[in-house]
Amino acid sequence: MASNGNRLALYVLMFNMFIAMSGIGLIIPIMPDYLETFGVAGQALGFLIAMFAFSQFLFSPLSGDLSDKYGRKYLIIIGLVVFGLSQLVFGLATELWVLYAARFVSGLGSAFLVPPMMAFVADITTDEERGKGMGLLGAAMSLGFMIGPAIGGFLAEVSLRFPFYVATAVSILSAILSLFILPNIKPMAVSKDLGKKRENLWQQIRRSTKTSYFVLLIVVFVFSFGLANFQATISLYVDKKYGFSPGQIAMLITIGGFVGVIVQTFVVDRLFRRFGEKIVILVNLLVSAFAMIAVLFVDGFWPILIVSSVFFTAASLLRPAVNTLISKFAGAEQGFAAGMNNAYMSLGNMVGPALAGVLFDINMSSPYIVGAVILIGCYFIAMRTSDHTPLKETAEVQ
Repeated sequence: MASNGNRLALYVLMFNMFIAMSGIGLIIPIMPDYLETFGVAGQALGFLIAMFAFSQFLFSPLSGDLSDKYGRKYLIIIGLVVFGLSQLVFGLATELWVLYAARFVSGLGSAFLVPPMMAFVADITTDEERGKGMGLLGAAMSLGFMIGPAIGGFLAEVSLRFPFYVATAVSILSAILSLFILPNIKPMAVSKDLGKKRENLWQQIRRSTKTSYFVLLIVVFVFSFGLANFQATISLYVDKKYGFSPGQIAMLITIGGFVGVIVQTFVVDRLFRRFGEKIVILVNLLVSAFAMIAVLFVDGFWPILIVSSVFFTAASLLRPAVNTLISKFAGAEQGFAAGMNNAYMSLGNMVGPALAGVLFDINMSSPYIVGAVILIGCYFIAMRTSDHTPLKETAEVQ
């Protein structure tokens, strides 16, 4: 990232990530009213979220594999175009099945964006700069998730379909910028892998279990599960227990996301250099578990806001820490590693909300108890295997 060209490329990647994540988030405030026009409600929204995550899970490994063989740039451009067109189809839909198809294609577009962008950051950074690069990409992701719903709500004042048209236009603009600005860096694995037979999804997942960073992929799944678990139920929990207004619920999510953006932009690189990624991962697994339990024992808006902000901050530190370590141990297979990273994350995003919803119906405290137990279990797995896996120390304590 030393050269101006690499710095500009990183800014374009951050912009692309922001566009993709805000495009995902902007449908959140629109969906209740939008789905009403189709005569459906909450259950359909759950299936639409699952459809997107399922598509990401299916295609992220393929995306990473292709980016190792043919380069990152054109996959990113294809992903932006596909994502943008899927938003257009979603906005023009008149039948429910078209919404499902559009969200599946949207997940495909996202799958062709995220792994190549993560691998691209690895291509243009040194080991010492990797954490900062991943942190900035993570900040763009968090900012998109945070601002997306606000953008969607504002644009919906024009019409319910207008936000989707804007998302399409901005995605295409981002693709054009990427075409002219991003360098077409050839990954190290290109020359030796072109002749290899491509593995299918299950072969790739099986191969991922034999990598030196497999335990980190488990961490990705677990914290994605925990984050999705928390996000899927916190609005229901505070509404049912305290009667929070929609505005108060929006503040919980927005302020937590904003804290995450600040941490990823200004703090994460210093923490990595001071303590190393391993320590950051282990500490924040415990912090996120503590926050999930603490939600059950605090009362009132401000205490819950503080606890939820602590949780989102821990999650915002976990993501770049894990991404950075996986990248450092991936060697020439940056695309494969990033693809599997996104696949395990998508799996967590699928399982988390589904299980959280079932547990919430049984007892509204149970998603947080189960989530905390899983996070603590992951901490002990990481501790026990850290001497023989990539969770080995990668930075000297200064």
